[in-house]
Amino acid sequence: MAVNKWNVIAMTSRVDMCLLAGILGVLTMVVVTHGSHAAPSASSPYTKQAPSRGGIGKLYMGREVSNVLGHGGAAWLERPTRRYEERPDEVIAHMELKPDDVVADLGAGTGYFTFRISPHVPRGRVYAVDIQPEMLDIIRKRMARRDIHNVTPVLGTVRDPRLAPNSINAVLLVDAYHEFSHPYEMMTAVVKALKPGGHVFLVEYRAEDPTIPIKRLHKLSEAQARMELEAVGLRWRETLEFLPTQHFMIFEKPDHSPVMHGPKIPSMADPTPGF
Repeated sequence: MAVNKWNVIAMTSRVDMCLLAGILGVLTMVVVTHGSHAAPSASSPYTKQAPSRGGIGKLYMGREVSNVLGHGGAAWLERPTRRYEERPDEVIAHMELKPDDVVADLGAGTGYFTFRISPHVPRGRVYAVDIQPEMLDIIRKRMARRDIHNVTPVLGTVRDPRLAPNSINAVLLVDAYHEFSHPYEMMTAVVKALKPGGHVFLVEYRAEDPTIPIKRLHKLSEAQARMELEAVGLRWRETLEFLPTQHFMIFEKPDHSPVMHGPKIPSMADPTPGF
């Protein structure tokens, strides 16, 4: 049978096209699957990855956010050894509170620090902020049992502690910040709630020390903390190392807050964790 040269050329072209399509398909797969991080959108400071052990797969400034300790872990927050491991009395002493100060215990949990702060501000107030109603129920029961009147439980959201602007002298965060699913939004709201010259006291397990027997995502280095908190307009003052395994980091809201040039965050009212 005679073979028309134009048929041969057409068949060859179809084969070449198939090969080209296959190559393009492979290249597309390589491009799509290269790396494990999704790039942040123009309106979000966060990136995504497959969750690592103990994490939620959400990254902020290169740090993966950890899972939250739920109210089922309340007993661990009240463990007897915590008094020696985390030295709460020394933490509060280094806060140098005045009797009329207004303090926010952010991520208050069972009120372990809240009720230790309360006697130091007899003419002030302690706002015990948590996003878990069950934790606040524990605090209310203890308030009633101990007849304490200068503590106010506050149900916050993952983006907002729900504190009035320019109303707070000091914010304490103990082993809580690394669990915030929206750290940029939360700390931006904290800065708004602080009075000019107000302080944030950040206590976190030292990520620089691999011998500390705490899960990796439940630690935070001083460098990472400074990068993240300075991004919302706070000024680092000093880091004290009087605790056995934790940093005690002090940040300050400047008298005149600088103009922020951070990522633009969309306004969202969803009070649940997630992206």
